[in-house]
Amino acid sequence: MEKKFAVLIEDSGEVFRCDDSQNLLRSMAALGHHGIPVGCRGGGCGVCKVRVTEGAFSTRKMSRACISEEEERDGVVLACRIFPAGDLSLTVVGKLQKAVTGART
Repeated sequence: MEKKFAVLIEDSGEVFRCDDSQNLLRSMAALGHHGIPVGCRGGGCGVCKVRVTEGAFSTRKMSRACISEEEERDGVVLACRIFPAGDLSLTVVGKLQKAVTGART
């Protein structure tokens, strides 16, 4: 039986449900949400880079060109390569962060 968890995107305040068998990015897009930028969907471009600030998750292989081992230890991961193991809170830190947060330079 699949378990569903709440995922909070702190930048936008958006919350969506994700089951433990689906990666965050796929689940978010399937529900029509847009809080995390979408790129290649395969762990190689880094567009969907997020920092998990709270909660447990498992990961699949990610390109070291996008996520260093140190970043991964600090909770920075690719949304297309993580699966929730509980409720999550995250912030967007990828290449398109400004598009999500509305930040200006």
